[in-house]
Amino acid sequence: MMPGTFPLFSTQGAVGQIRRIQTITVVWMSVEAAVSLWVAWTARSPALFAFGGDSFIELFSAVVVFWRFAGKDREWAERRAAIVAGVLLFALAAFVAGTSVLTLSGRSEPKPTKLGIAVLVMAAVFMPWLAKRKHLLAATTGSASLKADATESATCGYLSLIALVGLLINAIWHISWADPVAAVCLLPFIVREGGEAIRGKHDCC
Repeated sequence: MMPGTFPLFSTQGAVGQIRRIQTITVVWMSVEAAVSLWVAWTARSPALFAFGGDSFIELFSAVVVFWRFAGKDREWAERRAAIVAGVLLFALAAFVAGTSVLTLSGRSEPKPTKLGIAVLVMAAVFMPWLAKRKHLLAATTGSASLKADATESATCGYLSLIALVGLLINAIWHISWADPVAAVCLLPFIVREGGEAIRGKHDCC
């Protein structure tokens, strides 16, 4: 097999499963990103903004993978999309860092948010299951793009747990600095994700 080519599927049924799982991903990430970013804005939460921004970029990735398995097999388009996603992740990291510094300096105070906590709890439960399904299908089809998308889904689950800790501490003990500290803890994951996207680390299985 030539490097970078799209491998033959072992079963046509797996392709149908991938389309269904990516449809679920697109719907879920659309809701997750929209709600997280809206609540982050109203509650002034750096941790939720980091999580919601990452969710939005993962939505972009999920759409690209769905496009691949819908018969639009164009490797150059996928590679370009990965670079764009990487740049957006670095921009997100810079913005979150700046917002966290402003919050920690006392210029902005995050508010406790039950809706934000609910979204993070659902993501912490749902995203690991989604990642497991994608990893299994990626192994069946030999798809590097689906494997990368599965890793991003797993990362989203980790991010939700870190952000959740910050929001819970703020909600229970009213320690407002826990929220931006959680956001800062998310930055290494976001930067690593951006670097891997730009370098094309997942281009080959």
